[in-house]
Amino acid sequence: MGRFVIAAYKPKPGMEPQLDAVVARHMKVLAAEGLVTDRPAYVMRAADGTVVEVFEWRSAEAIEQAHKSPAVGQLWGEFAAVCDYVPLVTLNEAQQPFAEFEPLQL
Repeated sequence: MGRFVIAAYKPKPGMEPQLDAVVARHMKVLAAEGLVTDRPAYVMRAADGTVVEVFEWRSAEAIEQAHKSPAVGQLWGEFAAVCDYVPLVTLNEAQQPFAEFEPLQL
């Protein structure tokens, strides 16, 4: 059974374009490794520049497999260089009953 996740990536200062580039490749890498479902991912930006991504892992086991994948590990290293992972609750939008974000086409 699939596992939906909502990830929030706050860009490091001056790293917004680099973060967008990494996020644009994220699902391609996970799909090539067979770790995500065919459902489309949704990518959006919060007012403070944080990128929010919603996607579906194939299973809980797929999440574990991602931690062993060299390709995913390399991509996660690229994420770490350009952003910090932040809890959704830190976003102003998450304080509202209906959180609104700017849609991104990456």
